[in-house]
Amino acid sequence: MEAIAKACQEGNIPATIELVISNQTNVKGLERAKKFHLMSKVIEHQQFNSREEFDQALLEQILPIEPDLVVLAGFMRILSKPFITKYKNRIINIHPSLLPLFPGANAHRDVIKSGVKESGCTVHFVDEGVDTGPIIMQETVAVDKNDSEETLAAKILPLEHLIFPKALHLLTSKKLEIKEGKVIIRSD
Repeated sequence: MEAIAKACQEGNIPATIELVISNQTNVKGLERAKKFHLMSKVIEHQQFNSREEFDQALLEQILPIEPDLVVLAGFMRILSKPFITKYKNRIINIHPSLLPLFPGANAHRDVIKSGVKESGCTVHFVDEGVDTGPIIMQETVAVDKNDSEETLAAKILPLEHLIFPKALHLLTSKKLEIKEGKVIIRSD
C-alpha cells in the first residue's frame, strides 16, 4: 500500500487513494495510510455472521466514493460474488507467487515444499476464484535450496513494490483490456 500511495503522490500513477479499509486493527497498512494522510476505516470481519454481510458493509463504505478501481494490497479476504460482480474487472490484487501456480494464503510455504527453482509475484484481476483472475503482470525471482518461507518472502516483497504500481499505472492510463480472459497491454 505504501508503494502505491507514494506512486500516486509522486504522480507516477494518475489516481488518488480515496479510502483505505482494513478488516483488522493494528496493521501496517493503517499506519501507512496515516503517514500519507489517507482516510482509513476498520471493518472487522469477525463482527459479521457471513462473508456476504461483511462485504455489504464494505460496499456501504465504498459505494459513496464511486471508485474506478478497488485495489487489494494486503487485504487477505476472499470477496463474495455480489461484491465481485459489482466491480467486475475493476478489482486487482497482488499475490506472492507466479500464478496460476501456488494460489491461496500459503504461497511461500507451498513454493518451498514443491522444490521449484523460480517464484515471484503476480498482479491480477480478481474474479470469483481464489487467485484465478486474468494476469496483468508478473516478476520472477530464483528460489535457492536454502530459502525458507521468510527469506523467499523477503526476496519477493521488493518485486511486489515494483510491479504493483506499474500495473496500476497501466490500468489507470487505460492501457489494459481483457479479451477472452487474457489481459492485453496496449502500447498506444
